[in-house]
Amino acid sequence: MSDLQAALLAIGLGVVFTVYVFGWWKQRQYSRKFDAAFRQSHDDALYQVSAARHEAADYTLDEIVMINTDVTSGANMAEPAEFIKPAEPLIPAEPAESVIPPVPEESAISKIPVVPVMTEPCSLLNARSDFIIELHLTEPSLANVLDGLWQRKFDFRKPLHVCGLLISTGQWERVIAESSALYSQLRIALQLVDRSGVISVSKLVDFRDLVTGIAQSINAVTTIPDVMKTHAAALGLDAFCAEVDQMVGINLLPSGDRLLNGEKITEAAAILGMKLEADGAFYLSNAQAHSLITLINKDSKPFMHHNLANFTTPGITLVLDVPRVEKPVATFDLLVNMAHMLARELHVDLVDDQRVPLTEAGIALIRAQIAEVEAKMLGNDLAPGSAQARRLFA
Repeated sequence: MSDLQAALLAIGLGVVFTVYVFGWWKQRQYSRKFDAAFRQSHDDALYQVSAARHEAADYTLDEIVMINTDVTSGANMAEPAEFIKPAEPLIPAEPAESVIPPVPEESAISKIPVVPVMTEPCSLLNARSDFIIELHLTEPSLANVLDGLWQRKFDFRKPLHVCGLLISTGQWERVIAESSALYSQLRIALQLVDRSGVISVSKLVDFRDLVTGIAQSINAVTTIPDVMKTHAAALGLDAFCAEVDQMVGINLLPSGDRLLNGEKITEAAAILGMKLEADGAFYLSNAQAHSLITLINKDSKPFMHHNLANFTTPGITLVLDVPRVEKPVATFDLLVNMAHMLARELHVDLVDDQRVPLTEAGIALIRAQIAEVEAKMLGNDLAPGSAQARRLFA
């Protein structure tokens, strides 16, 4: 064998190995994200996943809950109206959000005017969801005055945001380590709650001490909330989020031992306006690119673009992440409509985890439970599908 042939062989083996490793890595990502969807121990159609908030800190999506209802009697599901083509207004629009942050207390050094902030994430920061420390600077400063913070940004296991009041415009903007603008005031905010649970007191104290040390080193005047009061309020917010943190799904299974083909699934999903993403699931998104409905493989293997022709599965599941979508009830109605469309295209049945066909009464029960969650969130000033909700249920 010549040196050229050996080199070409080595390159070929390297490419094959790289493709194999990438496929293994994507499947591992997908499994971590969706394995919880297929547990068979849920007793209710809309299982509450509050316990999972404290167990699944690494999950992008929390426990996905299948519809599993005891309501199996009564009339069969009524045939849905003809499915609306994706070109028509299928997806509920997301309202524009405008949040004005609270005006900070006067500094001992100067009074700095605060104007409305309209961009995320600065517009979302508030004492309910974040532990916010304000730094009133003695002189205009760059972002590099926070070098000690940037180095430890990921130590607190919760999202951390820095916003600065621009000298040039008098407006707030998000600050990153590379920011080159001059700021007269900084707000450093550590998120208190997400799907991994509530932040610990020790993390809050560590964060406070770090920022306080930085402030002392640059002679900045600080405004710091009380740690224990903040944590007590965060516990209440976390308890509420756990109560409404729910997902529902509809299983679509072929009869007998027949398997579904990946290409056929992709074609049917495309009719519904769903796209296959890099994580191995299909998504229906709204105009703001926020996911509304997800289609996943029931046996936890991700769909991959390169092997759809040879890909087979015993079933698929449509999933709705209730608190992360605007108008959850309307989106659930859309999910049911989509499920019937897929059933026609793929010749599958709508069933629960025990393979019992879903009925009109069963769907109505689930819809009522989703309506209850939606009402609770609105009653607690946390609109489903809002940017703030997506923060807390991430």
